[in-house]
Amino acid sequence: MSVAVAPAGLTLDIGDPQVQEAAIRIQASYRGHRSRKELREKGPPKILQPLKDVVLLEGSAARLECRVSAFPDPFIVWAKDGGELKDGLKYRYVFEDPDVVALVVRDGTLEDLGQYTVTIKNPFGMTTGSARIIVEAPARITKGPNNQTVVGGATVVLKAEIGGEPPPDVGWLRDGEDIEEDDRVFYDIGETTTILTIKNAQHADAGKYEVFVENNLGTDQSFARVDVL
Repeated sequence: MSVAVAPAGLTLDIGDPQVQEAAIRIQASYRGHRSRKELREKGPPKILQPLKDVVLLEGSAARLECRVSAFPDPFIVWAKDGGELKDGLKYRYVFEDPDVVALVVRDGTLEDLGQYTVTIKNPFGMTTGSARIIVEAPARITKGPNNQTVVGGATVVLKAEIGGEPPPDVGWLRDGEDIEEDDRVFYDIGETTTILTIKNAQHADAGKYEVFVENNLGTDQSFARVDVL
């Protein structure tokens, strides 16, 4: 029975000094490649794709995210207006391979409006990025004015508590007609309240008063009765 012989040129003699030298060069080249790769990858974190402002509709959730490059793996901290946010039910830290870092804000309210910052650090350094969450909420009246009965000549003050983002337009009506402001009858609009003032109340001032608020997401209104004796 004949024994198969390897074709010429396909055998290596590991005892051959030239073969040993070639193996040493290959190993050294690989170690150099690996070292260069590690030196290239190790270093302070970098943000490859920055955070962007997002709109959060009241009652829903929003997500801030960026792409990062960091080796070794970084330590992540999120903050809102300078205060650190803890990973939990309200705020959820998200890490998605290979390079996405995100924060999910749940159950949005107007208080979530603000500047959010992510800090990314490893043993070689740190970097930060920031963006705003812009909260939108329908216009609303959280507390309407109270009915009032006054004597002639008294001052009537009708106050309503309001909300909404963008800040709503506000108006007052009496018996369905727009109130014409003057030095005696006028109203003020603040960030969270609106106040209608009627000085030196007269019998003609009696009626059904309405306050309404409106923005691009909705409208709301409330009513109060004023009687002048």
